[in-house]
Amino acid sequence: MSTLALDPSPSQAQWQPPRPGGMGIGALLALIAHALLVGALAVGVAWRTKPSEVVMSAELWSAVPEVAAPAPVAPPPHPKPRVVEPPRPDPNVERQQQQQRDAQIALEKAEKKKKLEMEQQEKLKEEKLKEERLKEEKLKEEKRKKDLAAKQKAEEERLAKQREENLARIRGLAGASGPATSTGQSLRDAAPSASYAGRILARIKPNIVLTGDVPDSAETTVEVKCAPDGRITGRRIVRSTGHALYEEAVLRAIDKAEVLPKDVDGRVPATMTLVFKRKE
Repeated sequence: MSTLALDPSPSQAQWQPPRPGGMGIGALLALIAHALLVGALAVGVAWRTKPSEVVMSAELWSAVPEVAAPAPVAPPPHPKPRVVEPPRPDPNVERQQQQQRDAQIALEKAEKKKKLEMEQQEKLKEEKLKEERLKEEKLKEEKRKKDLAAKQKAEEERLAKQREENLARIRGLAGASGPATSTGQSLRDAAPSASYAGRILARIKPNIVLTGDVPDSAETTVEVKCAPDGRITGRRIVRSTGHALYEEAVLRAIDKAEVLPKDVDGRVPATMTLVFKRKE
């Protein structure tokens, strides 16, 4: 290092010792050496050190604080549809399924056939029962007709027997008024006059009112019982031809007549058998 010499004031110079000779040149050389050393150091530092880059930064501030909106969120992408390939049919499975279908069809056909056979059997059974009922009803009707015919025959026989008994009883009476050629035993003829039957029928037939279709062949025989004054006390069918409508109409006509006319001799037979024919 170099040492700078101070210029002492005049007051101090007298008190300082004298400077040695040759100090000025040495100081100059020392200063030059120092300058060269500093220059060499500067060159060496500049050679080893790279130039530094200047980095500048700036921040912007808003006068009013603002809150930023949330960033938009993209929707998740739609999953791609999964393509499922249909399984390939197994020939064995198809064959088994076809066999099952065939078996089911065969079973249904068998059940249908069985049901049809049962229905046919049931129908035949019903028809057979119907025929049996008709046959039974026919037998009952034939029996009823036979019983009715037998009853009518028995009644006719009873009436004929009763008539014969009455005639025999009357013939036994004395004082008969019949002609000499008469074979009877009654006091007088008990038979009505020839015109009396026509008078009786003329009294009853106008009262016959038919309520249905009656064939012209309809005919019925009725027994009528009367009091001595001609008042009808009873009537019943003694022979029927099976025409119920006509028989009911005849009975109603007899009931409507109430009283029958007297015969020419002033008598009314106690019992009369009248025959009514549809066409007469």
